[in-house]
Amino acid sequence: MKLPKWLQEARESYIVRQTRKVKIPKIEKSSILRKRLIFSGKVQNVGFRLETYEMGRRLGLTGFVKNREDKKVEAEIQGEEKKIDYLISYLKSVKRIEIEKIDMKEIPIIKDEEEFEPYKNK
Repeated sequence: MKLPKWLQEARESYIVRQTRKVKIPKIEKSSILRKRLIFSGKVQNVGFRLETYEMGRRLGLTGFVKNREDKKVEAEIQGEEKKIDYLISYLKSVKRIEIEKIDMKEIPIIKDEEEFEPYKNK
């Protein structure tokens, strides 16, 4: 079900504000890698992509996140391994998101990637 535009904007504004309030702990340096993650569960229509995008940017990660036709969400995330692990732990802690399963695979790094792309639709 598609939300009315005003409600979607209010939800997005709320998610951005909440994500920016999170106090990120000091994260120990670790090796750089890239992971493809496929999230299953209640991960669409709950602000999952925006949450991933906002927190990924704050952590200095790069990549993208997008919805899939099969109701899963796919992300490719590049950066320090411990920061990626923190992002995953953070997403698992968000109450409106219910991650049932994560298929994770390390993939080749994309050289010179500089930003986390804005979250994509299908």
